[in-house]
Amino acid sequence: MRQTINVRVGCEFTYDVSAPTPVTAQVRPRSDSSHQLVTETWSTMPPLPVDEYNDIYGNPVKRFVMPAGSVTLRYDAICAVPDEADPDPTGVAQDPVEHVPGDLLHFTLPSRYCLSDQLMGMAWELFGQTPPGAARVQAICDWVHDNIRFKYGTSNPMTTAADVLRDRIGVCRDLTHVAISFCRAMNIPTRYVFGYLPDLYVPFNPDPMDFAAWMEVWLGDRWWTFDPRNNERRVGRVLIGRGRDALDVAMITTFGPAAFQSMTVWADEVKDS
Repeated sequence: MRQTINVRVGCEFTYDVSAPTPVTAQVRPRSDSSHQLVTETWSTMPPLPVDEYNDIYGNPVKRFVMPAGSVTLRYDAICAVPDEADPDPTGVAQDPVEHVPGDLLHFTLPSRYCLSDQLMGMAWELFGQTPPGAARVQAICDWVHDNIRFKYGTSNPMTTAADVLRDRIGVCRDLTHVAISFCRAMNIPTRYVFGYLPDLYVPFNPDPMDFAAWMEVWLGDRWWTFDPRNNERRVGRVLIGRGRDALDVAMITTFGPAAFQSMTVWADEVKDS
């Protein structure tokens, strides 16, 4: 059996709601990744009835209506994660487009934030001489990591990969959108992923914990994890959502006058007592 580490993950959001507002929330880990959910709690203040469904990408979504006033949403869980780094894709080949499964071809197309059609010329100019497959994807991650500066608060819900390339700055969501755009421009099926990422076996990071974004790339006959922001294989990913880009996996989507007030995220190893 693989060794595992228990990590506590979760988040808390607060809103100031002017009128009853429907909401969807994606905060619960998926059940088809390498982690295993051990315990979980979900609460709202005030208490609210909640429906749950899986969206078109299989992501678990909570749906409810926030009443007028101050509302707090909280999710907390313990997950067992493998005590090993992301699988190493070195040497894995890229499938020609005609061999890519038909239900994955839409992951080679442009999407709201990943403008692979606009960035195709740049992608081929930068990476056209790299070997197809994992080496090409890693070259893309290396370039994004080295050329796009990571800084909190430097983008907004309208920021696309083209905007990030122009400004050369962004958050992990933005670096991932750029790398996805380059991969898709080179006919590599790539999907956006977000979740919790604890700081296991890496230097201490004094910044507040946040959700993390990375990508999964179809090479050979399976999906492989690549992380343009950190650009290293990591231990402890707890995956929440997959989609074409961040539009498909927003943590909270409100359908009314709800003013965001605060967000707290945690992802920490549970030490043995």
